[in-house]
Amino acid sequence: MKIVIVGNGKVGFSLAEQLVREKYDVVIVDLREDTLRRAADALDIMSVKGNGISAATLIEAGAPDADLLVAATNSDEINMVCCLTAKHLGAKYAIARIRNPEYNTGLSDLKRNMGIDMVINPENATAVEISRLLRFPPAANIETFCRGRVELIGFRLLEEDFLVNRPLHALSDQVKQLSLLFCAVERPGGEVVIPNGSFVPQAGDKLYLIGRPSSLDQFFRLLGRYSPKVKSVFIVGGGKISLYLSAVLEKMKMRVKIVEIQKDRCRFISERLPHTTVICGDGTDQELLESERMTASDAFVALTDRDEDNLILSLYAMQKGVQKVVTKSNRQNYAGIAQTIGLDSVISPKLITAAQILQVVRGMQNSQGSVMNTLYRIADGSAEAMEFTASANTRHLGVPLKDLQLRKGILIAVLARGGDIIIPEGSSSIREGDSVILISRDLRILDLNDIYEDEGAFPVPGGSNEH
Repeated sequence: MKIVIVGNGKVGFSLAEQLVREKYDVVIVDLREDTLRRAADALDIMSVKGNGISAATLIEAGAPDADLLVAATNSDEINMVCCLTAKHLGAKYAIARIRNPEYNTGLSDLKRNMGIDMVINPENATAVEISRLLRFPPAANIETFCRGRVELIGFRLLEEDFLVNRPLHALSDQVKQLSLLFCAVERPGGEVVIPNGSFVPQAGDKLYLIGRPSSLDQFFRLLGRYSPKVKSVFIVGGGKISLYLSAVLEKMKMRVKIVEIQKDRCRFISERLPHTTVICGDGTDQELLESERMTASDAFVALTDRDEDNLILSLYAMQKGVQKVVTKSNRQNYAGIAQTIGLDSVISPKLITAAQILQVVRGMQNSQGSVMNTLYRIADGSAEAMEFTASANTRHLGVPLKDLQLRKGILIAVLARGGDIIIPEGSSSIREGDSVILISRDLRILDLNDIYEDEGAFPVPGGSNEH
């Protein structure tokens, strides 16, 4: 499968890295020679220097024969024209990064006229992700399936939690009666485990739970981690993510305060968000944070352009006792540092975007099989959670799960059938039309049929043991 990526910035490079890891044929186009050299050296892929809206450049990159073209430059307009040109040249599918909120109105007409098959907006997707975390503060991260009827939540175990040093099968009936499943564990050393009943959680483990939102809510109440609803949010950084996030939070009836250093940007935000308090000043200034009563807020979100500033600000907010702290960081190597200091809610716009596109790529490669509705990377990218719709072509329909030979590293976590959410047991079975939520470790799943022992899922580098 041939994929052309125009724009080798954070999103473009991260996407290329993921696609190369999965053995796709990738070509990168960019005007900057230094970024192309970096991509060629790090990823060993073909690169073309040139303007993405130039037909000659796109032809040199192989756009006429491309299965997919992704336009991910910093300019919305260049991305749109690039997709239009590529589709005229013969590219089968085109994705454009469009970030300006002004294009949201009439986006469907824009897509049709410009030949764009899909629009990605990393800033908006990041804002939605953060809003979920603020809606449910105990979680380090939240992913949704089946249009919000199922949620996957990650959280860090503390010494005082009743789960610590007890096998999962020994948990109380109160927990066992809830409609949820312990589906993955990330250990402090980086090992990722798909747990069974004999697994013994330890303090410091990051546990992933999946199930009905109401059951997850009850579980955190039993755990003593339930936090009151977030009513006030303090944001440092007034970029696009802050704009999208504040608009969502206003609808959720939360009070929002944004600190931004540029006067023109402050004026723009104030005009767009009349119910949001905008402070013009340096968000890294401790005196300003204290004078604006940052510590009185229920949540703190660090959204500056510098990952280092975000981490330091978040650490400061944690030390001051802010209930919920979320930080943006695009650098993957900072995730480990953040976890070491106790900061679990770290959001990466480029990884969110890469997962969105990866879902499309796998769907294109498996156009005749089960439909992949959702794909999330969890446990620092070492495992995947995905939702498929079972079709008539899905094998072993109606066969009890206990009689199936599943590949090692696969867990069938949830079956959604009509209005029912089923945490499967050995006697459960997959039926045509079911939404099937899987957890996969070390395997790249393209189709539901890939989960069986006699089918050909592709190994993913960097494995762990199953417990």
